[in-house]
Amino acid sequence: MKNSFCPLYVTNFFGTLNDNFLKTLASFTVIGWIADERLKSIAMGVTAGALVLPYILCSPLADRLTVLWSKRKIVRVAKWAELPIMAVAIAGFVLKSPWLVIGAVLLMGLQSSLYSPAKYALIRDIGGAERISTGMGGMEGISFLGVLIGTVVGSVISDMASDTIRYGCLVVFAALGLLASYTIRAEEELSHSLHAINPFRYLRRAYRMANRYDGLNAVIFTLSVFWWGAAMLQMGLLVYGKTGLGLSATETGALLCAAAVGIVLGQVVAGFVDKTHFLLGKVLLTGWIAAALLATLYFVEMSPLCFALVLGVLAFDLGFFKLPFDAEIQKVVKGPKLNTILSYFNQVSFLFMFVASGCYALVSFLAGPKAFFLLLALVFLVVPFLFVFTYRSVLLCVGRWVFARRYKVVLDGADVLDRIKAEGSTVLVLPNHPAMVDPMLVGVTFWKTPLKPLSDESFFKTGIVAPRVLKTLGAVPVPDLRKNRSRAGASIARGLGDIVTRTLKGGGNVIFYPSGHIQTECEREDIGTRQLAHNICGNLPPGVRVIGVRTRGLWGSIWSRKGRDDSPAFVPTFIKSVLLWFFWSPFVRRRRVEMHIEDITSLVIEWSKLPRLQFNAKLNDWYNAD
Repeated sequence: MKNSFCPLYVTNFFGTLNDNFLKTLASFTVIGWIADERLKSIAMGVTAGALVLPYILCSPLADRLTVLWSKRKIVRVAKWAELPIMAVAIAGFVLKSPWLVIGAVLLMGLQSSLYSPAKYALIRDIGGAERISTGMGGMEGISFLGVLIGTVVGSVISDMASDTIRYGCLVVFAALGLLASYTIRAEEELSHSLHAINPFRYLRRAYRMANRYDGLNAVIFTLSVFWWGAAMLQMGLLVYGKTGLGLSATETGALLCAAAVGIVLGQVVAGFVDKTHFLLGKVLLTGWIAAALLATLYFVEMSPLCFALVLGVLAFDLGFFKLPFDAEIQKVVKGPKLNTILSYFNQVSFLFMFVASGCYALVSFLAGPKAFFLLLALVFLVVPFLFVFTYRSVLLCVGRWVFARRYKVVLDGADVLDRIKAEGSTVLVLPNHPAMVDPMLVGVTFWKTPLKPLSDESFFKTGIVAPRVLKTLGAVPVPDLRKNRSRAGASIARGLGDIVTRTLKGGGNVIFYPSGHIQTECEREDIGTRQLAHNICGNLPPGVRVIGVRTRGLWGSIWSRKGRDDSPAFVPTFIKSVLLWFFWSPFVRRRRVEMHIEDITSLVIEWSKLPRLQFNAKLNDWYNAD
């Protein structure tokens, strides 16, 4: 029987509840002790910064603790430490000492930072790899529910309740979290890797570790931008609710309630949707919706009720934006290294949140309490776009949608792709090359299978977009052998063959074009004297499947050589295709492209026994069939 997430959820709920209850109570109380309006924003930033600073400095120590102790023990010890921290906070309120109250918030951040990686790593230990999305969706939903209730209760109690009730809540929430921690059950995967606890050295080493996973740092930094924005939004609403909308502390808490409810619902719903849909591929959509709603909050004057409704929709969208990033980290990183990556993510994300405290104080001081909405809108407009070009599967998923607006690709042999995915086989993909656009069409067709393409080295030096895309795809630069028709060219070809063979032996999937150039006449492939395909197929590693792709329908495209003496120039053609996509393609029928996919492993192994030119002739016949 699988272990339940509920005890972990309850423990996490009371932890986040008490964090935000204390921070909200401290914020409103400290603001009440300060008369200068401009200093109120600075005090808000200092209080918020005190909660996140420990995550920056102590995340390496949190990772070290997962080696020394079990994750459940770390959670329990942290919950025990919460009780004396509440005593410090109560003393600060009683003595009306802003610095003692902020010190308690700092200690609460320290306690939370030391057990945060352990509690998130327990998701895989409790539910296994197949329940990561569900576990993360529930965990994040519960976290924001804790944020919601902690903020609202803190706001209401700040207005209405007696000191006894305030102090009692702090102690009761801590005690309930402690009790819940003793009910967590998990089959833990222990870590034996010790890392430096110097935060700066740890950050550098963890960055290098994350860099071994394609695009993982892009995921972590984009998710950290979300937390930067969430911190800005929370601080901004606490001040803007009072100064901009004229709300009381209780009404401001209700406004934050709309945001937290939206994020909770967005996270939970996204956790279920992500199991069947690739939500990370919708990052442009969810990010740009957030940007539009943030711009609306800045430019449009609204009543508090309308403001709260728009804010709720924004928060729901942000829940959909955030969840797939969280799940992707746990899907990509397996085993004990997950503890290190989660600690590294905590360090980076809270560094962003700490910077958010300064950003908010500066922006509000210079441009008023509403300016942070516009800054957030600009960030969510730009960052998702940058992320798309740094993460392979997302780039290809977005590309699949883009090309579907212009090309109607009819697949013959789609079952081959399903079989490859089910078997987990290493593949070598050998397509024909009718136009410069077909590598993109083949790439988005195989978007679920990571393929390393070989690409003309000139494209790595052309413009800005092409080199970035090729780097994200893991492309290998290939010299133009037409310019190296010599012994040097043959040596280059043999070296490329060795690279491809080593990649295949290592379990990497490869795609390259045997002809090395686009077709010079209508639907006719001509490999000529090229030797790369013959060399590789003659030394094919065991277990590798060779997939042939035959594409028809691109002759006459602006990307083809029809009516030209040479291949079309990439940059002008790209600009022209973008303009056509926006202003012409919506009004005309999509170009029909037929793509035949076939497992030709047995054929190429047999053909590779022939001399090179005969092998090329056989492959030409297959490409030019029908």
